[in-house]
Amino acid sequence: MAFKYVKRTSKKAKARKGEGYVAKGKKPPLGEGKRFEALSSALEKKGASNPEALSAWIGRKKYGKEKFQKLAAAGKKKKK
Repeated sequence: MAFKYVKRTSKKAKARKGEGYVAKGKKPPLGEGKRFEALSSALEKKGASNPEALSAWIGRKKYGKEKFQKLAAAGKKKKK
């Protein structure tokens, strides 16, 4: 199964604010950009006006500025 974020369907999950998605499948290694793309697509489905910027903000908050910049650089390098 490919890695993606899936919307939760239980009543308890629907009642909670902001916890509507859960990761499914084996997570790809950091630095490939696939986690970033999955999060961006989930945020786009949720109605974010700029999902890439929101994903970047979440990544910087989670990993810190330096580590996130290294991951972003590694992701750009792999895309080429």
